[in-house]
Amino acid sequence: MVVIVIIGLLATVVAINVLPSQDRAMVTKAKADIATLEQAIETYRLDNLDFPDDLQALVAAPPTLASPDRYRPGGYVRRLPEDPWGEPYRYRRPGAHGGPFDVYSWGADRKEGGEGDDADLGNWS
Repeated sequence: MVVIVIIGLLATVVAINVLPSQDRAMVTKAKADIATLEQAIETYRLDNLDFPDDLQALVAAPPTLASPDRYRPGGYVRRLPEDPWGEPYRYRRPGAHGGPFDVYSWGADRKEGGEGDDADLGNWS
């Protein structure tokens, strides 16, 4: 998981320095964050035999956890990131795009839907 976080951070740094558009860099960072959160959710599922109810469960064990001893010491992420537009990433279970869950950002317009820079970004794309 540490490797994935490092790769995500490196991808973000490269994107910011290489891409001429700040908007593209923000989209790239959001995609890296979403991939990191998706990996953390999958790891949580492997450890706890179910998907979390919300993203907060990746930081601290939920009180309703059936087997608290299976929860990874220190959690699955150190802290929950905000998307590049200052909003929390969103989580939906079951997913609306054919998967067991969705992790997503509403993009630059901070509302559902949109096109271009305003398009929603998620683990389905």
